[in-house]
Amino acid sequence: MDRKLLLVGLSAAVLLAGMALGTVLFSRASELRGAAYAEPYPVAADFELTRSDGTLFRLSEMQGRVVLLFFGYTACPDVCPTALAELKLVLEEFGHDQAEDVQVVFVTVDPARDDPTRVQEYVNHFNAGFIGLSGAEPNLVKIWNEYGIFRETVNDASAAGYQINHTARVTLIDRRGRLRVSFGFDATVDDIVHDVKLILKQD
Repeated sequence: MDRKLLLVGLSAAVLLAGMALGTVLFSRASELRGAAYAEPYPVAADFELTRSDGTLFRLSEMQGRVVLLFFGYTACPDVCPTALAELKLVLEEFGHDQAEDVQVVFVTVDPARDDPTRVQEYVNHFNAGFIGLSGAEPNLVKIWNEYGIFRETVNDASAAGYQINHTARVTLIDRRGRLRVSFGFDATVDDIVHDVKLILKQD
């Protein structure tokens, strides 16, 4: 075989291999459908809040499971029930065994009305396995700030008395307690299921 042709052929093969590798690396980086955190993945801020039975919940105790964390309140007229209904559908996409690897945690942004019992009763309407949490406002303020949760009380003439405008996103924390993906309110059930399955495979 002509040496020049052989060199050209080898160069072309190397170029194609490089392009293929670049395509694989790029596709891996863009596989997640939510907003992915950059490496090195930040550690999710640990916190303690009160469960409905009076015991303390520690986020760090969830390591080994993927956590889907959402902040809301029980008197929310639309955003919170929609988000929880979607998270219920997310868990239904997993078999019983795999669903145990995923934990939904709901933290109130309305401690004046939401005691731990009320929050847990609220999330139970969607899935009895969800964890609903509340606590003292100073502790919650620290948690809201650590997770970038905007919260604003809005006076309302309705029987509810007031509403709360708040950040509505689901934060995915991986098995090692790291922030991996954030989902905006427009994320679909399929998007969240896709990313949870991907993170479970990686861990």
